[in-house]
Amino acid sequence: MKKIFISLLIVSVFYGCSSDNENLMTVKGTIDGLKKGTLYLQKIEDTLLISIDSISLNGVNTFELETVVESPEIFYLTLNATNAPERILFFGEPGLVTINSRFDRFDTSFKISGGKNQQLLSKHQEMLRQFNDRQLELIERNFKATKAKNQLLNAKVQSEYDQLIKRRYLYTTNYAVQNADYEIAPYLALTDLYNANITLLDTINNSLSDKVRQSKYGKKLDEYIKNIKSAK
Repeated sequence: MKKIFISLLIVSVFYGCSSDNENLMTVKGTIDGLKKGTLYLQKIEDTLLISIDSISLNGVNTFELETVVESPEIFYLTLNATNAPERILFFGEPGLVTINSRFDRFDTSFKISGGKNQQLLSKHQEMLRQFNDRQLELIERNFKATKAKNQLLNAKVQSEYDQLIKRRYLYTTNYAVQNADYEIAPYLALTDLYNANITLLDTINNSLSDKVRQSKYGKKLDEYIKNIKSAK
């Protein structure tokens, strides 16, 4: 009987470790120029930024951090080597994520290689940079028109700005719907479209696959939409 119990215990431990390994995310890479500092793997939990793993680097610029990921979500790689911590945002999921950067431009010169959600996030961020550049241009034109007291130009610029925001919302909605099989879809709805028309949020929510609907962001999106509708 004792031998049977021990055997069952070993099997249980084996399958438990196997399950954890399936959900294990390894984040590794190089920070060029870093001589000394601490790297933290962090995520948002109940509105708080918490540290999951960390590594102190002294004379070494390569790192490796790990955590178990139950549902793909946003993580942060935080460098604490100066008075002001710098962070790199990335979409984490089981498997290998590689992040390479430079100490002097840690949060601006990085390159990330990860899973499908990260690939989709990078592509979306690249497009949003074009929208942001156009927004800054219109804000500058609006400022100059206001300073010159040119109301006609001011109204024209404002109209262009409003149209740009609409195009941005529609682009993000279409992008999320096209990638409704991935957790990035509800994430984009919650972060880029939180103040958009409820119809756009519903469109994304209704397009989600069953797997994504049960994910962390899928559940949050559904709850967010229900709260908006119940408040009306």
